[in-house]
Amino acid sequence: MSIFQVLIMGIVEGVTEFLPISSTGHLILTAKLLNLGQSEFMKSFEIFIQLGAILSVVVVYWKQLVSGSRIWKQLLAAFVPTALVGLLLYKIIKRCLLGNNSVVIWSLFIGGLFLIVFELLHRHKEEGGELEGISYRQALIIGLFQSLAVIPGVSRAAATIVGGLAIGLKRKTIVEFSFLLAIPTMLAATGLDLLKSAHAFNGEQFAYLGMGFLVSFLVAIAAIKFLLVFIKRHNFVSFGVYRVIIALIFWFIVK
Repeated sequence: MSIFQVLIMGIVEGVTEFLPISSTGHLILTAKLLNLGQSEFMKSFEIFIQLGAILSVVVVYWKQLVSGSRIWKQLLAAFVPTALVGLLLYKIIKRCLLGNNSVVIWSLFIGGLFLIVFELLHRHKEEGGELEGISYRQALIIGLFQSLAVIPGVSRAAATIVGGLAIGLKRKTIVEFSFLLAIPTMLAATGLDLLKSAHAFNGEQFAYLGMGFLVSFLVAIAAIKFLLVFIKRHNFVSFGVYRVIIALIFWFIVK
């Protein structure tokens, strides 16, 4: 990798992590455009820089995170399904799914169509209130939706947001819960990967990890603020259209 490639990957991660367009899918396809082979380090790099984006959530929502234990219990309930799926399918995910361009493109395309149809048909009842009002049952259901995101291109953000909207949560509430749920999810994913792979990295590779981490952190703060403003007046149809378009573009580029 070069410093330029690290910067591009960090920016892409920061922009896409919290939008319903799949950060992992964009990282894999961006790596393809930058002629970065899907080595074991590259796969770990794509996982690790997501942790930088997650740190931005801690910075933006630190008051909610330190204000009480209920939010952590809600996040734990939502995290359990993804943790079980991730542990059971870790080898399959890393060997067969990560780096698979066809899986990413089809996931982006089908997910985009689903997002468009869901938003056009969805009639929001606004049964949920603020973050504190999310029940443990609702949190578990959101976690089940999130577990679908082990497939590259599905989008963790899209899965959790659609899940929350489907069970009647306010748009702002589920978007913020999706932000926070990224913390245990990506901490676990990054920790598991480093535990299994870090011994094979050299000093230069660790420097690239740190640089990508920092860039994604800074860019993700701006992305979070953008999405919170965006959802006040818009639904996610535009993101669905974007997913379909970008999938078609990449289909012709990488086929």
